[in-house]
Amino acid sequence: MRRAPGAGRIALRVVGVIVFLFLFIPIVIVFPLSVSSAPYLQFPPPGLSWQWFERYFNDPDWIDATIRSFEVAGATVVLALATGVPLAYGLTRGSFPGRVVLDRLMATPMIVPAIIFSVAIYGLFSQLRLIGSWYGLAIAHTILALPFVLIVVQAGLRGLDRNLETAAEGLGAGRLTTIRRIVLPQIGPSLVSAALLAFITSFDELVVALFLAGSEMTLPKKMFDNIQMEIDPTIAAVSVLQILLIAVALGLAARFGRGTGDARIS
Repeated sequence: MRRAPGAGRIALRVVGVIVFLFLFIPIVIVFPLSVSSAPYLQFPPPGLSWQWFERYFNDPDWIDATIRSFEVAGATVVLALATGVPLAYGLTRGSFPGRVVLDRLMATPMIVPAIIFSVAIYGLFSQLRLIGSWYGLAIAHTILALPFVLIVVQAGLRGLDRNLETAAEGLGAGRLTTIRRIVLPQIGPSLVSAALLAFITSFDELVVALFLAGSEMTLPKKMFDNIQMEIDPTIAAVSVLQILLIAVALGLAARFGRGTGDARIS
């Protein structure tokens, strides 16, 4: 006979539901605000209108900021994976002095407050003349995204059976061939997740962009400036598009990040 949940479990479920609603309701409210017919943010909306989406798509400033955010995020994904995957492999499989210390130091961007990191990176990049360039912002975002890539890829590597690598090397495969044909296909889901986290880290980042972007407006910076100068439902429409973009990215990650791929030795 199944036991009825006790008072403690019921209270825990109630608290969980309350916390979930507290976090989720603001996201839900954004959707009706984005199709409001009112000239300002008003809930509930007096009527429905697609004018704010049209304003976003017809405004070259919004479109330029969106394209620039995609460029920076795409470059961040490439740089973070190109740097993080070999580093994660070395930290997981290697054995050298200072490995543990280096592993801990790589988590620093997650620990240091964003404002302190931004001031420090601004002082460095101003000397390198990278302020106001999209590639300078991509490098800064890569530093922020690197810890997430390391954590996810290292978790995938630790879950990989090392006997597969030993067998491949025993059959004559070199280290690079083993990594390319055995390791990378097996940790494919981890690579997809790492790329997704790097993309989201860059695409939604604001504080560093305020220091480094200059006139090169990214989408979060454009949204911040829009709130300062005027508040209209355009900002809600942009927020809805961001939510849908992240939902699509998560769906693609769930769809293409399941399998482990085929491991073959050439």
